[in-house]
Amino acid sequence: MKTICGVDVSKAKLDACVMPGAMARSFDNDAAGIAELATFCRAHATELVVMEATGGFERRAFVLLWEDGLPCAIANARNVRLYAEAMGVLEKTDKIDAGMIARFAQAKGLRPTPLPSRPQQRLKALVARLRQVTDDLVVQKLRRSALSDDAEMTASLDEVIALLKRQSRTLEGEIGSLIDDDPLWAHLAATFRTIKGVADRTVAWLIADLPEIGTYDNKAIAKLAGLAPIADDSGNRKGKRPVRGGRAGVRSILFLVAAIAARYDKSLADFRNRLSKAGKEKMVIRIALARKLLVRLNAKARDARTQFAYAT
Repeated sequence: MKTICGVDVSKAKLDACVMPGAMARSFDNDAAGIAELATFCRAHATELVVMEATGGFERRAFVLLWEDGLPCAIANARNVRLYAEAMGVLEKTDKIDAGMIARFAQAKGLRPTPLPSRPQQRLKALVARLRQVTDDLVVQKLRRSALSDDAEMTASLDEVIALLKRQSRTLEGEIGSLIDDDPLWAHLAATFRTIKGVADRTVAWLIADLPEIGTYDNKAIAKLAGLAPIADDSGNRKGKRPVRGGRAGVRSILFLVAAIAARYDKSLADFRNRLSKAGKEKMVIRIALARKLLVRLNAKARDARTQFAYAT
């Protein structure tokens, strides 16, 4: 049986539990605490460190442990909780959660999650910040449009909007330079842009948040993006096949871009019209169109990676 250290991550603490044996200890979630966690793992011959995705609090530990030579994996928090409940563990403390993460990883046979390269980490951070600035800009513009004739408030909002626009342009420039400086990314970007409606932001989102594109088959990439239908059948009942999970950021931008691409691409427009005539719900059509676009992008990325490999 593989020795696994489950780590329950919070903003301030890292609660670790090594299985088998249930050796547990708590560490600070900072560079010094992570170094102590690495020592603790080695002392117990840990083969894999597993932590949940917790909105970013896990990133520093994940990167530093990998760089210290300890393979790490990221587990889906919802799946771990469901596993704990299925095992009859209803209690929830940091120590219990750490142990359940390790047990889940053992049962699931989790493998290490590859450490992104430094440029990939930088690109992901820039894209995440651009998304935040874009969302803030939308909010401020809505507030501006809702104002009556209040010169002071209008000036205040205009100042914030101008700042956010400057930040947006700066981030877009940094993202563009980062992509252009990487030969493979630049090749993928040029390939993606051959689909009318796919612009720079979409390219950045795909490369940052779906780096696996072109390396997975179509079914796997659709599931990774949360665009694969999930079967819900029992006996003679054929339930609806919803989509669930996956990478929400990628999925949301594909929804938007697929609708734009369908204006220019007759095959996408015809596909959407066939579904509409068949009486499919609007959301079903939206998901199917996004999935079709993703499959097309995945095929193009696969060809582009092959061409790049031959060229180099």
